[in-house]
Amino acid sequence: MRSTRCLTAVDSHTEGMPTRVITGGVGVIPGDTMAARRLHFVEHLDHLRRFLVNEPRGHPAMSGAILQPPTRPDADWGVLYIEVSGCLPMCGHGTIGVATVLVETGMVTVTEPETLVRLDTPAGLVEARVAVRDGRAESVTIENVPSFAAALDATVEVPGLGTVRYDMAYGGNFYAILPLADLGIPFDRAEKDRMLAAGLDIMAAIDATDRPVHPVDPAISGCKHVQFTAPGVNGSDSRNAMAIHPGWFDRSPCGTGTSARLAQLHARGELGFGVDFVNESLLGTRFTGRLVRAGDGDTVIPTVTGRAWITGTAQYLLDPTDPFPEGFVL
Repeated sequence: MRSTRCLTAVDSHTEGMPTRVITGGVGVIPGDTMAARRLHFVEHLDHLRRFLVNEPRGHPAMSGAILQPPTRPDADWGVLYIEVSGCLPMCGHGTIGVATVLVETGMVTVTEPETLVRLDTPAGLVEARVAVRDGRAESVTIENVPSFAAALDATVEVPGLGTVRYDMAYGGNFYAILPLADLGIPFDRAEKDRMLAAGLDIMAAIDATDRPVHPVDPAISGCKHVQFTAPGVNGSDSRNAMAIHPGWFDRSPCGTGTSARLAQLHARGELGFGVDFVNESLLGTRFTGRLVRAGDGDTVIPTVTGRAWITGTAQYLLDPTDPFPEGFVL
């Protein structure tokens, strides 16, 4: 067996959405903050992301996280989030997966009934409170970065769809949010191709005419997510089909998307502080969100609670004769 690259990982899924947690083989990425490390990674190391998320080692909905030493003294670990669309500033389901992996592998000091894990992310410090029983992570509650509504009742002209009305909100990434019924598409997995096509067209139209940019960190910009909403069922408050660039659905209810949804509803006067909001995915899995306090300016601080399960451990290798050193997209 020959290999010019060996990356070690603990694989997991959060309410159906994979998180491949890279625990070794990358080394320390240059940068004095995780935001700077993200930019360095995008510019110089993106072949590692493609190696991990593309086929044959990954799949069209693959997602992961690369562990790093923290750049700040109040954090336990640094994290870079990767997926098929690129290197994200923040990932809610990924954070739940990372915290679960850190606890169940003993990579942090574990206390019961709760272990606090502080993560240094490109979007800021994120705290994860892990409910632990008999050494197992039963659930994780993350306190996310400040979230906010960037626009309400915005409109965009979309070829084939006409004028589309949407809200734009930020919860670690930007999300265009609109009721799926506005497009005349039923909330049904059998309609997923129509949903995805509409989502990609809406993303492209927004980025061409009114590309969102974070007011503090301009490196965080662009709309790569469209959150189609529908009324909740069987105890959920809302359902969502999360269309993501370049063409897949979040299997989980989406942690940063749930945070953006809470900020959107708060801006509309439809959700107060301290109220549980159960958000359901297209797969039928659920996160519970809650606004815990106001942040600076018009921002709010959300928490998101969900579950993750470890699915395996692996060493991902690159044979020097492999014709697909960065994987492939078909």
